Amino acid sequence: MRRARKRKHNPHIPPHIDQAALPAAVFFDPRDGGVWYTLYRDGGAGKQRRKNIAPADATLADLHAIMDVRAAVDRESLRFLCEQYHASPRFAGLAASTQESYTYARDVLLELPTKLGKPLGDLAVRKFSPALVQRVVDLIAEEGKPSKAAHALRYLRLVMQWGRNRGYLEVNPAIGIEAPKERKLRRLPSHAVMEVLIDRAKHMGRLARGVPGACPQYLVHVIELSYLCRLRGIETVTLTDANETPEGIITNRRKGSRDNIVRWTPRLRAAWDGAKAYRAKVWNKRKTPIPISAEQRFLIIGAHGRQLKKSGLDTAWQRFIHRAIEEGDITAEQRFGLHDLKRRGITDTAGTRADKQQASGHRDAAMLDIYDLSVPTVDPSVI
Repeated sequence: MRRARKRKHNPHIPPHIDQAALPAAVFFDPRDGGVWYTLYRDGGAGKQRRKNIAPADATLADLHAIMDVRAAVDRESLRFLCEQYHASPRFAGLAASTQESYTYARDVLLELPTKLGKPLGDLAVRKFSPALVQRVVDLIAEEGKPSKAAHALRYLRLVMQWGRNRGYLEVNPAIGIEAPKERKLRRLPSHAVMEVLIDRAKHMGRLARGVPGACPQYLVHVIELSYLCRLRGIETVTLTDANETPEGIITNRRKGSRDNIVRWTPRLRAAWDGAKAYRAKVWNKRKTPIPISAEQRFLIIGAHGRQLKKSGLDTAWQRFIHRAIEEGDITAEQRFGLHDLKRRGITDTAGTRADKQQASGHRDAAMLDIYDLSVPTVDPSVI
């Protein structure tokens, strides 16, 4: 760390500091108890900025160590741009699941090796070109992971546009890049496989935690509710007592779908009451305070007594499916995801396409081509 040019003596600087040995660009502000700060040029906006770096009691060695670390930061790199975006209010305002998804895409891109002998994250973001971005996307896709490549491209396009709007780069080289063709996994679980897994979830849910093969008791209720009400996983775990009505269950659909009321049937009522009974048992065991507001009494809870998060449900489901395959209850080819329960539910809905669309809540009839995999029965033509 280079030292600053010779300074005039500052009587406000703490006496334990040798002022002649202070690193360059380090200054002391005596107000409000004192703080050490540095000045730097913002690589994006090009303006001089101030950054507080240490309290007044920091030692000279502490100040040199801090500035050594700051000197090692390349403010022109993709890594720095991503750090600025993830520290921004824009990122903080995103849903937790979206933040997790973007963090994963960031880690994939930053550590991608390049021919220059250093990871992609260390390259200067202003030197990125559309051809470079296209090579990155193609490289990930050629590994047999087109969905991963498409996700990385969407993230890179977003971050670079955020950086362009704030002066970190002049153009967004990720715009106009060809996205890889993603595999469409439109799996439709058979009724036989669903029955096997429902029976397994009932049986394994009764086992004590820690017993090989045991699964959470809430899992069977999630399966039933997701199928019968044609819900996404996130929609199932966010159901509350406020969704229960005398007529049925008011859905809480996402992505612009219309809500509807799913009428009670003996099977649906058993799934709902089963989830409430499990919740009451957990709350009673853990002496959990019961929320007064129905909107705060979530139907699906974990063993900790709190609302089950979507990430926790995904983890429990993957463990459940992997164990079922390992023990031979289903084959690897019969495996399906939680979202496929919605597809099975829409396909099993009786009536016309209009009836299925009303039941699923989709605003666009074209979405039925994705979710309704039933084969209609029609009369032959008559001459």
